Amino acid sequence: MYKKLGISEKVLELSKKVELDIEDEFKKIDEICEYNTAKVLHAFQKYNISDMHFGTTTGYGYGDIGRDTTEKVFAEVLDAEDCLVRNQFISGSHALTVALFAFLRPGDTMLSISGKPYDTLDKVIGIEENNSSLKSFGVKYEQIDMIENDFDYEKIKERVLQGNVKLIEIQRSRGYATRKSITLDKLEKVIKLIKENNKDVIIMVDNCYGEFVEKYEPTSIGADVIVGSLIKNLGGGIATNGAYIAGKADLVELAAERLTVPGQGKEVGPSQGMNKYILQGLFMAPSVVRSSLKTAVFASKILEDLGYNPVPKFNEKRSDIVQTIEFGSADKVIKYCQGIQMGSPIDSNSVPEPWDMPGYTDKVIMAAGAFTQGSSIELSCDAPIRPPYIAFMQGGLTYEYGKLGVMRAISNLED
Repeated sequence: MYKKLGISEKVLELSKKVELDIEDEFKKIDEICEYNTAKVLHAFQKYNISDMHFGTTTGYGYGDIGRDTTEKVFAEVLDAEDCLVRNQFISGSHALTVALFAFLRPGDTMLSISGKPYDTLDKVIGIEENNSSLKSFGVKYEQIDMIENDFDYEKIKERVLQGNVKLIEIQRSRGYATRKSITLDKLEKVIKLIKENNKDVIIMVDNCYGEFVEKYEPTSIGADVIVGSLIKNLGGGIATNGAYIAGKADLVELAAERLTVPGQGKEVGPSQGMNKYILQGLFMAPSVVRSSLKTAVFASKILEDLGYNPVPKFNEKRSDIVQTIEFGSADKVIKYCQGIQMGSPIDSNSVPEPWDMPGYTDKVIMAAGAFTQGSSIELSCDAPIRPPYIAFMQGGLTYEYGKLGVMRAISNLED
């Protein structure tokens, strides 16, 4: 059967050895999964989720009890005052854009303290010129780069004390940067520093890829608002689109009025049959995140044994589901991504090639044989074609599927 899947005997034997080496890491992941599962179950029970919450609304979406209760469940799970969970969000980048335009006004300054944000925000912010950017509306942008995978605390304190910063943005995951993802203990330290020097600044965390990787979220440690996508962690592979914005109630309302209509905010927006999928996705999310993490740990160990440079290492603390592998050449990163596609359940016969993808500055190769287009909680792998040729892999609805996909990719790489 492994041969039929295109997995070599060498990779199969190596995988058996690797699984023995990573047993302890799997136990830690299981413990976090059980805690987060209990958290989700408690929220469902607290708000008495029942069949009536799976109903649908159309048109304006007035009085959608399922939608409104779903948002209460999400707020409970994310330790937030309120939450906006909508299928009208196209992506995580869209939700981030809505939040930024909701919170910032002409003359305000946005400060990123985790370096340049993800490439898809370049035109949103105005780093790359665009007539609809924040810059075009008179919003200023500054950034402070990280130093050796940690915040530049001195520069941050100095800039915050100067004043005139309305919003500080922190990207928890690394995006296409070479830094490591940001752990919650580092987030807590920098949030405390900021609040001690300016309690009024809005701290917004891009939480994409980070939900349920640890036992709590950035809103539990002082972040004012967090943003994430439902075709990543919290959608559990079941939600087919959508995103969330969670945090302080006044900020969530501002975001709702930017997404819909001032004066109507959260009161409108039809669920169009999505309530069940969003709730069921959240219910499954801790288990699916566990599978994604186990897939990442497996990939990290086996690729390290083969001489490649994975980050994080298999036994390092993780803050998101993303596993990167430095291949050192365009040919190898392309072959690995193509192997992930070969190991996918959907479009396994397709051959991804680098292309000029909208929103990105370099050619990008993306492998994602997923049930939902663009779903990166399903096993996927993408890479900008630029030195040092790093692949960004994430997802795995089950560990078994994720493991087989990685084994197929390595077989293609080693062939």
